[in-house]
Amino acid sequence: MLTPPSDFQAYDTPNDNGKSVTLRWPSSHSESTEAEYVVYASLSKNGPFTTEVLRINSKTMYEDGSDSNFHHVEIKPGKFFKKESDATDVRPSYFFRLVMMSNLENSAVKDIASVTPKGNWFNWKKLNNFIILIAFSTLVLWFIEHAKKNPNLYLRKISGLDAIDEALGRATEMGKPVLYVHGLNGMGSISTIAAVNILGRIAIRVAEYDTTLKVSNIDPIVLSVSQEVVKESYLEAGRPDAYVQDNVFMAASEQFPYVAAVSGIMIREKPAANFFMGYFYAESLILAETGAATGAIQIAATDSYTQLPFFITTCDYTLIGEELYAASAYLSREPLLLGSLRAQDIAKGIIITALVVGTALATVGIGFISFLFKAG
Repeated sequence: MLTPPSDFQAYDTPNDNGKSVTLRWPSSHSESTEAEYVVYASLSKNGPFTTEVLRINSKTMYEDGSDSNFHHVEIKPGKFFKKESDATDVRPSYFFRLVMMSNLENSAVKDIASVTPKGNWFNWKKLNNFIILIAFSTLVLWFIEHAKKNPNLYLRKISGLDAIDEALGRATEMGKPVLYVHGLNGMGSISTIAAVNILGRIAIRVAEYDTTLKVSNIDPIVLSVSQEVVKESYLEAGRPDAYVQDNVFMAASEQFPYVAAVSGIMIREKPAANFFMGYFYAESLILAETGAATGAIQIAATDSYTQLPFFITTCDYTLIGEELYAASAYLSREPLLLGSLRAQDIAKGIIITALVVGTALATVGIGFISFLFKAG
């Protein structure tokens, strides 16, 4: 004969938004792989208990802890009583009945448990995340102020960015244009935003050198942004008269027509310097190979790890991954960008150190440091 658990509790789940409840009950002596726990719910203590909110095998879903013999389940009853829950602003009380059943024996019913879920102002499980956020924000603000006082704040040397002046100088000496190629993503992509920032810095140098800059685009929104960025860069360099809007153009709206159009420009006009900035797909090797065949200096930057091998093989310099994001700070030396970048580097160093130390401590059975970085 099935014996129901000796206790059945329902209570509001702590540290939540008030939409979940927790059910907890001890193991029964009748538990087996053939037996199941089924929980029925109602909005009234007198029932009817016809809404099934949980069905589990009696040998599963134990409370955390290797020696715990309590079952512990979080459920969202609002999913089962949505219309009733939405009908009033007052959170309803829920009543639950635990039933243990088996195909071989009759059901065993436990007493009813009730609970009214309530929302919490603060999730204490995420306190570590809040502390880390405050610490990182303080670090960023401190380095921004430090960068304002010290514009020559040290950043790791990036050869590809240092070579920009060399590439632009070569184009100026040869009297040939500079070609800037965007990736295929739209303005919603962080790599495209980074590429547009780099474009602004390159356009200032091009205007100062009085060289022709051509910018190919595949997305109309990126095209509009690029035109404004280049125009502002020429104005900042004191050469608004040198800006030609048609040099920032829409090459095509599809991937391989875009590749064919840009490759044609490389072959016909033979730019002295090619810049591939943004997120690229299968077209990367075709573009970079064509540019290499024309003898241009090529500098690429992408966070698409699948295309990095092709750029590394065919380009003179390649910015890998996060170097694309760091480029605008590296080139402009603006305190806001410079301080943020420096703070990120320090934070990464702290995290790496914590990982190494945590691994060493976990190896000897001390695992407390893992709780500092728990998501909650």
